[in-house]
Amino acid sequence: MPRIPYRLAGAAAVLVSLPLAVSPPVAASAVEPDYTITVNPGATGAAIPKSMYGVFFEDINYAADGGLYAELVRNRSFEFNSTDASGYNGLTAWTATGTGGTATVVNDDQRLNERNRNYLRLSLTGPSYGLTNAGYNTGLAVAKGARYDFSVWARADAGVPLKVALQTSDGTALADPITVPVAGDTWKKYTGTLRATATSDVARLNVSGGGTATLRLDEVSLFPRDTYKGRKNGLRKDLAEKIAALEPGFVRFPGGCLVNTGSMYPYDAANNYPRARAYQWKDTVGPVETRATNKNFWGYNQSYGLGYYEYFQFSEDIGAMALPVVPALVTGCGQNRATNDEALLQKHIQDTLDLIEFANGPVTTTWGRLRADMGHPKPFGLTHVGVGNEENLPNEFFANFLKFRDAIKAKYPDITVISNSGPDDTGATFDNLWAKNRAANVDMVDEHYYNSPSWFLQNNARYDAYDRNGPEVFLGEYASLDNKLFNSLAEAAYMTGLERNADVVKMASYAPLLANIDNVQWRPDMIWFDNDESWGSTSYQVQKLFMNNVGDRVVPTSVTGAVVQPKPITGAIGLSTWRTAAVYDDVKVTRPDGTVLFSDDFSDGDADGWTAVQPRGTWTVTNGAYAQTTTNTEDTMVKAATIGESDYDYTLKATKTAGDEGFLVAFGIQETGQFYWWNLGGWNNTQGAIEKGITSAKEQLLTKPNSVVTGQTYDLRIQVRGTKVTLFLDGVEWGGFDDNKVSEPFAQVVTEDARSGELIVKVVNAQDKAAVTRVDLGRRKVSRSARMTVITGDPGEQNTRSAEPILPVTSTVSGIDSAFTREFPANSVTFLRIKTR
Repeated sequence: MPRIPYRLAGAAAVLVSLPLAVSPPVAASAVEPDYTITVNPGATGAAIPKSMYGVFFEDINYAADGGLYAELVRNRSFEFNSTDASGYNGLTAWTATGTGGTATVVNDDQRLNERNRNYLRLSLTGPSYGLTNAGYNTGLAVAKGARYDFSVWARADAGVPLKVALQTSDGTALADPITVPVAGDTWKKYTGTLRATATSDVARLNVSGGGTATLRLDEVSLFPRDTYKGRKNGLRKDLAEKIAALEPGFVRFPGGCLVNTGSMYPYDAANNYPRARAYQWKDTVGPVETRATNKNFWGYNQSYGLGYYEYFQFSEDIGAMALPVVPALVTGCGQNRATNDEALLQKHIQDTLDLIEFANGPVTTTWGRLRADMGHPKPFGLTHVGVGNEENLPNEFFANFLKFRDAIKAKYPDITVISNSGPDDTGATFDNLWAKNRAANVDMVDEHYYNSPSWFLQNNARYDAYDRNGPEVFLGEYASLDNKLFNSLAEAAYMTGLERNADVVKMASYAPLLANIDNVQWRPDMIWFDNDESWGSTSYQVQKLFMNNVGDRVVPTSVTGAVVQPKPITGAIGLSTWRTAAVYDDVKVTRPDGTVLFSDDFSDGDADGWTAVQPRGTWTVTNGAYAQTTTNTEDTMVKAATIGESDYDYTLKATKTAGDEGFLVAFGIQETGQFYWWNLGGWNNTQGAIEKGITSAKEQLLTKPNSVVTGQTYDLRIQVRGTKVTLFLDGVEWGGFDDNKVSEPFAQVVTEDARSGELIVKVVNAQDKAAVTRVDLGRRKVSRSARMTVITGDPGEQNTRSAEPILPVTSTVSGIDSAFTREFPANSVTFLRIKTR
């Protein structure tokens, strides 16, 4: 690794891990340092805003219902249906018990209210009949001695003693049952309290009645009394506490793809109560029994029990700025449609103005009064609003964004209105939107990207060259494609660059925040949980270290040391599909001079040289070609012919026969799981991309509009020359990239904390050897000892439900001076808090 000078640095970052022996200070003359960090004593760095790091909450991976929202009953208002997910119905999670009755989910004019469309009708004809709810994961989680608040809306044409019980699936009691006397054939809310007599994570809630009567039930609910801060309709305490422990500067909510997908029309009779809508804030406020239900974009139902009021309240409770995001009427996340309805656009703009009134308006206003009625007369103090999320139609999105911004600024000029730059860190959409945002003098631009660890180690300087006079940056979503320590080290190294550029990057949030281990739609995630336990990933530990040790101002530094040079793209070739049937033929790999390295035209009737990366899909040789025939399977990759040469051409013919998307042609496949692929007809046949993957996670190196015609045969050529790749579609250059950036496994930033009078030296060593480092604090007078926090361990390790090996270790170390030498462990993040004198 050649030694080169690094650029100036000016901020700090953190990581912590497995308890290991603390490396001692190194005598200045004992060894030549691998790296040097030098504070520039005459320079003043950027101020770091309190909002520097925050969290992004989206209801993905059952993050809300069955997660942060403390409700224990699943499908409490019988609203589930097959629009939400295949196999869902009004009795999902419910099982009939007892004899003498029937249970029917009904949608008629006897309902509780117009927005709560369904209810349960129990026709009782015997001594005991009812339903049992299985909750989430293995069941309802209850703790011995804890209280649980039961409620139900009910009516009956004859008096019914409704028995409520907590029990296991075999009927073993977990609480003394209670009886709720339902009387009268008008809807009324009934309540009671159960005290658990045993601890269990497999509990069931049973409600039953007897006699001869028609009993109607809705909103059957069971909440732990012990929610976060004791809030009614509150949050699961352990998850909320883990988020609060991060000390986030902001909470971005509610999405994400929830915001900019589905119908933009309201949930009402005029629109036939659409069940797959963009998240619309007015659906989520007021009494929970009046809130609409919706299909979650991620493939399940969302009750909206956790709604905008609860988001604002939680943000306030943890001392964070609330940052809501509203739809811009242009869908993304693979849908990529613009809603051409000016009246609807104006309605959403007015809804956004009403949202600001809900958050900030006096109680004499319509929406301020609703906030007060919900329990918060004092304004929440909203300062920022995001419009849109990852739109792939930049022209349509930005035209709408400007209308939102103009209306907001006209009425609320002090509100920061946040635009975005699409779904990737580069490419045509990114460039187009950034140009528009600069030209329109937008306040702030939200960037999103999920990339490989190598990308983060190669792009520490990303924001060094950003225009200091242009829009500020909100890095609203980022992560490094897995939950292992090495991913967290790469993220930590990148975070030093975010802090160094705190004059441009004003906010950043890792994403996603939460994942229910039994219901995962996206990895990686920061906090994992089941129905009664939760644990932080290695990235949680790293984020927490950074967020708890930000500092007030960057201390400018320079650094020298070794970098890692890029390697040629070598490895196996591959073929894959994504919810698509396709046929491949005439596969060939040649040197630039035409020498054949691999060839398969499948004329012999077999595919002996091909092996499945994962056993997915159905591959057969048919009519002298290699066909994948399923249309419901994602990533069916097969591979062949490991190519060890640095310069080669990979050619083939591809034909889509059926399905949603197009072709995936892979190359550079490594045993480590790293690969590249050319994605044609991706995102529901709307986009093409070059992607770099690590196992199942991928980053986009290039994206552009693209579609594939079913039945048409395409000639594809991938030209590899070392680190440079050029792609040809039917003989015409389609795109390319050069993966030629150096990696920086060693990163640092220094900040100062004026309140504590400390310098915070943050060092990331994301490599398999220790880094002897000379630190020169620029003649500053400092204490001879420091508080040191280290995260380190096996880079392939991760935290799980059964073990959390990657945790921070804090100790007091000596040998500190205005200049000192220290050995930072391999694969580590180290924070040194040094008192100044």
